[in-house]
Amino acid sequence: MRASGILLHISSLPSPHGIGTMGAAAKDFVDFLVKAGQAYWQILPVCPTSYGDSPYQSFSTFAGNPYFIDLDLLAKAGLLQPEEYESIDWESTPGCVNYGALYQKRYAVLHKACARLLAAPPADYADFLAKNAFWLPDYALFMALKDAHNGVCWQQWEEPLRRREPETLAAARAKYAADIDFWQAVQYLFYTQWHDLKAYANAQGIEIIGDLPIYVAEDSVDVWSCPQEFQLDENLVPTEVAGCPPDGFSATGQLWGNPLFDWDAMAANGYAWWVRRVRHALSIYDILRIDHFRGFDTYWAIPAGDENARGGKWEQGPGMDLFRTLHNALGELPIVAEDLGEMFDSVRVLLAESGFPGMKVLQFSLNGTDSLDLPHNYPAHCVAYPGTHDNNTLRGWLENETTPAQRKQAKAYFALTEQEGEITGLLRGVLASPAELAIVTMADWLEKGSEARMNTPGNPAGNWQWRVAAKDLTPALARKIYEMSARYFRAEPLPEAEPKKEKAPAPQPKAKAADAKEEKTTAPAKKAAKSAK
Repeated sequence: MRASGILLHISSLPSPHGIGTMGAAAKDFVDFLVKAGQAYWQILPVCPTSYGDSPYQSFSTFAGNPYFIDLDLLAKAGLLQPEEYESIDWESTPGCVNYGALYQKRYAVLHKACARLLAAPPADYADFLAKNAFWLPDYALFMALKDAHNGVCWQQWEEPLRRREPETLAAARAKYAADIDFWQAVQYLFYTQWHDLKAYANAQGIEIIGDLPIYVAEDSVDVWSCPQEFQLDENLVPTEVAGCPPDGFSATGQLWGNPLFDWDAMAANGYAWWVRRVRHALSIYDILRIDHFRGFDTYWAIPAGDENARGGKWEQGPGMDLFRTLHNALGELPIVAEDLGEMFDSVRVLLAESGFPGMKVLQFSLNGTDSLDLPHNYPAHCVAYPGTHDNNTLRGWLENETTPAQRKQAKAYFALTEQEGEITGLLRGVLASPAELAIVTMADWLEKGSEARMNTPGNPAGNWQWRVAAKDLTPALARKIYEMSARYFRAEPLPEAEPKKEKAPAPQPKAKAADAKEEKTTAPAKKAAKSAK
C-alpha cells in the first residue's frame, strides 16, 4: 500500500509558550494530516536535549523532553494556574525557539506542577514508576546530581560518584530525594501527555514514525550507569569517538564525539541494553527510524581528542547478529534504516538481510548527469524524501547549493514549469516515485527557504529552532497535499462533488395579457416607453 506522511518535529509546532508541545496544536496538526490525506507523522527524537540543543545529543535515550510538556494541559489538570506561566516572556518568536530562555524559565514552572502532583499522586503514578524502573531511578538521580554540580558533565564529578560506588549512590539518593522525586514526576507528565497524543493520532489513522539515534551522548545517564557497554579506558574516558568521514556535508568529516559501543561486551550479554532500548522505543512509536544504520555494519572510529574526523578508521560493527537478537526478543521490527552516507557493499548486504526499508533523498539524486539515484529508479521497498532534517529545504537547496548543471538537470528531469512551481514539481517527483512511502518535510510543503532549515551538520549553533505558524496550515494547503498524494495513489481519491440540482421554478400567478407583454420588455425599454407617453 503506497502512502505518504509529513516530517515535523514536536518543537516546530505552533505554541505561545516558546516551543512546540504535545498540547492542542499537536492534535490540530494530526487533524491537518488527516485532511491532507496523510498516513504518517514523522518526528525527531523526543529525548531531552543537552548542550547544543540537539535531539541527537541527549542526557538519556529513555527519557522524554520536559520542554514538550504542554502547560495548558497541566492547567486543565489542576497542576498549574494560568497566571503562573502565561505572563512569562519566553524570548522566542513565532518562527524560532529560544532554548536558552527555556532552560532558564521552564523548570520553575514545572516545579510548581510537580509539587502539586506529588502532593496527591494520581492513581496510576505508582504503576508508572514500576513499569519504568529499568531506567527512571538512574535518570532521576543523574539529573539531580547534575543540578547539584551546576550542570557539569558527570566526568567532572567526585570519583566515588563517577564510579558509582554503592555507598556513595545510596547517600546521594537520600540527600537528593526531593530532586529525584521531581525528575520522576516530570517524566510522568511527559509520558502521560505523549501517550494521549499518540492514542489520538492512532485513532485518526495516523501512525507516528520516531527517530532513534544510533549513539548516545558521553554526558548521559546511559554511559554513566552502564560504562561497561562502551569503549572507555580504566579512567572511564572514551578511547575513540563516533563520527563519519569527509563527505558532501563536510570536507573534514563530522566529529560527533559520542562514545563508541563495546560490541563484544554487548554481544556477550545478549545485547541486553539494545533490547531494552528498542523495546522502549517501539512502545512509544509505531515505526522506528534508526539513524546512521550503516554504523551497525562498519563504523567510523576517531581517536579521542582529535580536532576533526579525518583521522578516523573503519571498524567492524555487530551486523545481523544484533538484529537477529532483537527479532528473537521483540518479534517483528517495524524499522526504517537510515542508510545514507558512504555505502559499502557490506552495508547493502546488511540492509537486504535485515529486510528493513532504506531511505532515498531527492537532493542526493541530482549530480548533473543521469544516475541510478534518480527517483524513477527508487526501489518500492524504501522511504523517499525530498530532504531530511540535515538537509536544506528544497528552496534553500535550489537557491544556494545547486550548480547550474544540477538546476538544468532538475528542470529537464522533473519537467519543472513556472506555472506549476519549481518546488511543487520537485515534490511531485518524490510522490510519483516507486517508493512505497514518501515523507515530505513540512517546510518543503510550505516552500520555505533556508531560514526553515532544521540542522546544518558541523555547525554547532543556530540549529533545531524553526517553527511553523498556525496560519500556514490552511485548508487550501491540506487540499493541495491531498490531491497530489491521491494523484500518485498515496491517498484515497477525493470524492467528486455531487452536481448541484437545479431548483424547479416556483409557480407564478397568471398575468394579464398586457402585463405579460410588459414582462418580456427589458428595463431600458420600459423606461423608453414611459417617456414616449
